[in-house]
Amino acid sequence: MKLSGIFFTIGLLVITLLTCQTSSSVTLIRSGQSEYLINLDKDATELETQAAQVLQDYLQQISGVRIDITKGETKGKVIRIGQAEQSKDFQESTISYGVLDGQVFIQGGSPKSTLEAVYTFLERELNCRFYSPDVEGIPSKGRIELSNSLQFEYTPAVTTRTVHSRLFYENPEFANKLRVTTEAFPGYAPGARVHTFHRFVPAEVYYDQHPEYYALRNGKRIPTQLCLTNESVFEIVRDTVAALLTRHPDAGVISVSQDDNTQYCQCPKCEAIHAREEAPSGSMIQFVNQIAREFSDKQISTLAYQYTRKAPKNLKPEPNILITLCSIECDRSAPIEDNCQDFTADLIAWGEKTDNIRIWDYTTQFTNFLAPFPNLLTLHPNIELFVENNAKWIFEQHSNQPSELFELRSYLTAQLLWDPTVNPEDIMDDFLEGYYQEAAPFVKDYIETVHEEIAQDSSFFLFLYGDPSQGFHSFLREELLVYYDSLYNEATEAVKEQPEVRQRVQEARLSVDYAILEHAKTNLQQALEQSSFPIAERLKRFKETTARANITAMNEMRYTVEEYIHLYQQTLQRATQPNLASAKPVSLLEKPKKYANEDPLALTDGAFGGSNFYANWLGFEGNDLAAVIDLGQPTEVKEISAAFLQVTNHIVFFPKEVQYLASDDGETYRPIALIQNQRPLHPKSKINDIQYFTHTGTPQTFRYLKIIGLNHKIAPVWHHAADLPSWVFVDEVEVR
Repeated sequence: MKLSGIFFTIGLLVITLLTCQTSSSVTLIRSGQSEYLINLDKDATELETQAAQVLQDYLQQISGVRIDITKGETKGKVIRIGQAEQSKDFQESTISYGVLDGQVFIQGGSPKSTLEAVYTFLERELNCRFYSPDVEGIPSKGRIELSNSLQFEYTPAVTTRTVHSRLFYENPEFANKLRVTTEAFPGYAPGARVHTFHRFVPAEVYYDQHPEYYALRNGKRIPTQLCLTNESVFEIVRDTVAALLTRHPDAGVISVSQDDNTQYCQCPKCEAIHAREEAPSGSMIQFVNQIAREFSDKQISTLAYQYTRKAPKNLKPEPNILITLCSIECDRSAPIEDNCQDFTADLIAWGEKTDNIRIWDYTTQFTNFLAPFPNLLTLHPNIELFVENNAKWIFEQHSNQPSELFELRSYLTAQLLWDPTVNPEDIMDDFLEGYYQEAAPFVKDYIETVHEEIAQDSSFFLFLYGDPSQGFHSFLREELLVYYDSLYNEATEAVKEQPEVRQRVQEARLSVDYAILEHAKTNLQQALEQSSFPIAERLKRFKETTARANITAMNEMRYTVEEYIHLYQQTLQRATQPNLASAKPVSLLEKPKKYANEDPLALTDGAFGGSNFYANWLGFEGNDLAAVIDLGQPTEVKEISAAFLQVTNHIVFFPKEVQYLASDDGETYRPIALIQNQRPLHPKSKINDIQYFTHTGTPQTFRYLKIIGLNHKIAPVWHHAADLPSWVFVDEVEVR
């Protein structure tokens, strides 16, 4: 419905209100009755009709009164819902509502924003709250009044708002309530949304016959990225884009973007552009500009990500290019503007070249969805930074799968995207009280404490690909874990008679339970002996809570909750068995790198590694594992076992094979066993996995045990890190 003229002219509206009002308010509902009708244009769209039905439904929930919906010209008192005429001040995304001469209007610059106007009206004026798909706060009122002077108009600074959360993707109605998109890439051509080079020029089709299509690195062509100065590559990409757009004519955006690695082309032609533009983004923008000129009626999305994040010195993107600027490297313990100044500089630089920027921000720890991740206080200043630099499209990549305080994070981020000027503490307080009810003070205490603790540790880098073990000397040190646990005990007690709220609290405490379970691995034997709440019981509660909440993923690498629990149970079993190698000295014949403090005793210290290489794993980059354990005296041995980690996207592979050798004098060794990798590396290998290389056989007596794990040395050509050094990670060696 297009509404125009005096009814929606702001100046005349004010005059009319001043001269015609006869009372200070209008009464929509009282004493179980209403004189009003909800009115739509006779040609109302589906979304406008939905907006009217939403208003009707919630007014009935609040008051018990169902107001009828009419279409076309209607006499009497009405609540008019529809699309307003767009003007210089009233844009497609603008919403407005108010009271004029006893009539109520709710409108938007489009059918979509009309629906957003209804939900905003319900929130602001009637105090409705939409906390999650299943939890709402709807007041009960017998009388609903609106001020005669009510007038609200708002144009959101961010016009495309996405929170990467299954709460919104799986519940479109909930997404509408919080005014965010129902999908990650609205308007994009299917199959061409991000990291598209390998889809447009697949290596399995072209690499063998045309290696020149791909990146030149250290004198060798590898299919990690495309050679963007090769004319044939341009023609293939152009034709593929054309075919996709023909197949999906309604798509308005298509991504022409680098694959997810930093192995870009360094051939002379590409490097000449990089040198001229003082950034590898030079060859990217030059290439994508060519594509954009071929499809001027479509938006071509490309990434400013990792090696292309820095803007080129001279080149400017074509007007129809959407620059997707990514903040993946940033420390999440403080606002980006404070702790990630390089990104801030890049944001400003791109803003000087184009008004067409899409921000791709990150708000979770992808390696440990359920870990404590104290970044809630950074969400607001980060979104403010993006908006100040004219970002109209913001994609907040959360975990999609449930993470720590998942509902709160999804809700808060959506509210901040809708209105970056709100007070985030008010939003959080309101959510906590509505969602956790009597348990709210304890959950709030946890949130405040964990954020205060990380703020006091200025050296801590809160990384998207980190691990809770990194916080065991900081915001997750033992005495704090005990305190956090006590808070959730009190929270649980406060709602013990309310099963639904109690389950919400149990889901919230998963992050603390997970951190405690991981901390216990640093000395599992002691944890089993001293824990006031047995580790096995905590693991059982973790399993039951995740099952009830349908939480199945531990990280982005398809490592499941079921696998985590199974491996933890195995670890508990290992920890309770005697280990003849426990605390025995270890000599390394190859040098480790970076992890476990490069301490050889990581192999015999009783600390068990998990799914991430940050905790308790000893790593070897590009070289083999070669270690000798001194059992101290001749010892009869019938079983030897060592754990190895695989995280394929981080170039961490199981060894090709593991050799166990024995010696009586530490000089002359005899073979005991050669264990082949039972899960050989291939393109479809499990991304995140642990494998035990175990030998059981006829007892042998020896003092020295040598372990050799054969590294792949470099990533294979099909891997995104082709030709880069690969890692072998080993953990506790057990001898029985």
